[in-house]
Amino acid sequence: MGSFKRSILLAAGLLALVALAAGPDTALTLAVIGDYGSGQAQETAVANRVHTWDVDAVITLGDNNYPSGAASTIARNITRDYGRYISGNLAANRFWPSLGNHDYKTRGARPYLDYFALPGNERWYSVDYGVARLWALDSSKWSAEQAAWLEAGLAGSDACFDIVYFHHAPYSSGKHGGTARMRLPFGAWGAEVVMAGHDHTYERLAVGGVPYFVNGLGGKGRYPWGGPPLTGAAVTQARFRDDYGAMRLTVDGNTLTAEFITDDGVIVDTLTIAGNCSY
Repeated sequence: MGSFKRSILLAAGLLALVALAAGPDTALTLAVIGDYGSGQAQETAVANRVHTWDVDAVITLGDNNYPSGAASTIARNITRDYGRYISGNLAANRFWPSLGNHDYKTRGARPYLDYFALPGNERWYSVDYGVARLWALDSSKWSAEQAAWLEAGLAGSDACFDIVYFHHAPYSSGKHGGTARMRLPFGAWGAEVVMAGHDHTYERLAVGGVPYFVNGLGGKGRYPWGGPPLTGAAVTQARFRDDYGAMRLTVDGNTLTAEFITDDGVIVDTLTIAGNCSY
């Protein structure tokens, strides 16, 4: 597992995590789970697979707490399986969620905001792991302010891999289909990877030369396909819905490998990309 020195910087009134040591030899392993917070056996099976990867951090793609984001279900749906990664101390935290529509159903996501300690306004924020920078967005309450923050942040980023993630997939061949408001020029702004959930499927797409992922098989049911693989502005390159699982992102020097792995350890899909590294 990678080793990072981190500190907390107070700048412009917002907390940001800053990596103090990183370089071409830096290794980083991230788990990515989507639509997971069911409290059901399949959520636990996926979590148990994630635990075997010795990850530096866990990213979520929304819907952390079914059915309604209530405080009374947090222990069952989040803490039981992923509490080992969660800390109220930002420098020690290893769990970086994004908000989903189900998280908003109770008092405008107040239980989520009370439970997690996250940078910035806690609805959208960035976390710096040196070689990779994480950009968590709030696709349920998308705004021009959020878009401007992201565009400026990506333009100023010196990370090899800028990883943008949120809940509502811009493109999907699943039951929900794509969400037009999230079809922003993430690649042109500087993102190397874009990830979302909402459809309870796995899909890898190419959008303007940038890999987009739909990853919603973390534990709350599996959806049928809504139609054939996509062509056009977004091209489906792989898709899967036959089992639950999670993604593992492994950064090694100037490359990032993204895998979707089922809860019983089957590697379904793999993609390796080069980073935009300045060193």
